[in-house]
Amino acid sequence: MTQPMNPTPKLVPIILAGGKGERFWPVSRLKNPKQFLCLDGSGRSLMQSTADRLLPLSGGWDAIWVITASHLADGVKQQLPELPEDNILVEPQGRDTAPAVAWATLEVAKRHGEDAIACFFPADHYITDEPKFRATIRAAADLALSQQAIATLGIQPTFPSTGYGYIEQGDDAGQYGELAAYRVSRFTEKPERSVAEEFLASGRYSWNSGMFIFPAGVMINELKTYSPELMGPLMSKGVDAYAELEKLSIDYAVMEKTQKAYVMPANFGWDDLGDWNAIERLMKGDAENVDMCQHQAHDTNGCIVYSSSEDEVVVTIGLEDVVIVRDGKATLIVKKDRTQDIKKAVKALGQEQKFHHFL
Repeated sequence: MTQPMNPTPKLVPIILAGGKGERFWPVSRLKNPKQFLCLDGSGRSLMQSTADRLLPLSGGWDAIWVITASHLADGVKQQLPELPEDNILVEPQGRDTAPAVAWATLEVAKRHGEDAIACFFPADHYITDEPKFRATIRAAADLALSQQAIATLGIQPTFPSTGYGYIEQGDDAGQYGELAAYRVSRFTEKPERSVAEEFLASGRYSWNSGMFIFPAGVMINELKTYSPELMGPLMSKGVDAYAELEKLSIDYAVMEKTQKAYVMPANFGWDDLGDWNAIERLMKGDAENVDMCQHQAHDTNGCIVYSSSEDEVVVTIGLEDVVIVRDGKATLIVKKDRTQDIKKAVKALGQEQKFHHFL
């Protein structure tokens, strides 16, 4: 008698949406962060676009989840009104990605079983080739299921970035769909430029996209092994354990330690939109500047100019490689090579009570 085939495990996309997006200040604020903004003129926010491209994978809104911060929960509901409220996991405190992944994975296992394929995606990525993206996710899910592994997507690097983490490819793990897979040899945090150039030249490194695909039970077991101080409280108390958890990234908690990490290098037109320079990568055409407002430029080149008001005009004279952003009563002016420091400036604003309404 023929045995019935096991049904394909459920694929559950989970959007990580608790970030602050501080390097997009002053447009990105505490209650209206980067993932709630439309930055490409499409009319859809980054979070909405993320959900849109995941819908064909999930088969509908009932299988898409979002994990977010308590002060953003209402915003998520407004952004994604079709999403069932039970599918929004609200963290009482921000504790970085490890608690978010751990708690959401435990909840997926409760609802759909430990064989369910949990897929984690940041809410603020920009992807141009969505069919290729979905084909990559399906291939990664096949890899994760067949190897009982944690698959991560590596982005084929196009320049020696010092702003991204890198993943080194180890032993060949075969072909899934049209994509090659490898065991992860190591993760490297943001490197110096000379090191990034070596990585690029070697052909063995991918950018770390922060996207992860795995059977829920596999991640639960790895978290128990490598981060028992995180999993113990979460398994006994659930979300009520958050107050006693330390901030911890999933890379540090599991990915840098596990023997079950695999990487699938991919290329589907990706940008993590980390700061204002990303807007230039998206929108730079043949013009001398990226204008997102009425901008009258005089001897100005390589600038990014934004205003949230259609009534305003920005006039520049003799500028080069500068970002200018106007939003309400807040104005940012920064050299393009210093945009990583915006986060420090926002932190400084937060230390003075009189500026809190600008956060």
